[in-house]
Amino acid sequence: MSSPAPGSLVVVATPIGNLGDLAPRAVAEMGRADLICCEDTRRTGRLLAHAGVAGARLRRVDAHTEDGAAADVVTRIAEGQRVALVTDAGTPGVSDPGSALVRAVIGAGLPVTTVPGPVAAVAALVLSGFDTARFVVDGFLPRRGVDRSARLAELAAERRTTVLYEAPSRAARTLADLRDACGAGRAVAVARELTKLHEEVWRGPLAEVAARAVTEDLRGEVVVVLAGAVAAGAAGGDGDVRAALRAARARGLAPGRAAAEVAAALGRPRREVYALALSDDADRPPGSPRSDGDDASDDGAAMGDDPADDTSGGGGSW
Repeated sequence: MSSPAPGSLVVVATPIGNLGDLAPRAVAEMGRADLICCEDTRRTGRLLAHAGVAGARLRRVDAHTEDGAAADVVTRIAEGQRVALVTDAGTPGVSDPGSALVRAVIGAGLPVTTVPGPVAAVAALVLSGFDTARFVVDGFLPRRGVDRSARLAELAAERRTTVLYEAPSRAARTLADLRDACGAGRAVAVARELTKLHEEVWRGPLAEVAARAVTEDLRGEVVVVLAGAVAAGAAGGDGDVRAALRAARARGLAPGRAAAEVAAALGRPRREVYALALSDDADRPPGSPRSDGDDASDDGAAMGDDPADDTSGGGGSW
């Protein structure tokens, strides 16, 4: 008698907040699975009820049980069963359980496929306004000690955009540590409650955002997006300048003030940055409101000098 054809492990992304983001194929795969491995059976049970999936067999596979479950899952797949893997929210394996199970199935030479979908890190990244061409997801920082200090030092020198996850109760401390390690002027975006009713993104220099986190509660899931460091002696490109200008303008700064800060942070001549700021304003739809409400006549004064006469690079930090 020939052995049965192997089944497969299906990695299924689930909503990070808004149930409307649950993909039809995700519902179909969970409905046809012989077993659903999940981080929390109660939470996944509620998701299945919302999706109209009844009779599913659930098994808890979280950070504490993943390694122990791997052998049984591999056996089931080898016997022809179809196993779905989900976590509480988002894509399994991205700062959530799942990667060890995936490695075990691949190591056994068995099929793994995916139903792609929401990832909190990517959602926060695109909302930050920072460079998305090169980025790294660094997950949660170590809680304390030498490991935390070493990771913060790495982030201070990291030139790619970095995405971090953090618990709301620890967000203020982490932002203060990032400010101390990376400099008060390093740009950051903090996203919370992504895709939910109270979705919010704070953007600005670390000094400002860290101070805000002390006085305002951060509730729900928090994602921190840190702009990349600028190499010593190297000026940021136009893309970096425009991203930094957008963040500064979102804080309510007039073009002149925004240009002065960005020039200092990225080491570009103020007149060049000011020209890009005016260019961005010119590209706005006719009649659209200015974010700052200042008169254009104030912009040159905000620079400290006439930007047309300034050919020096920026210095210091913003």
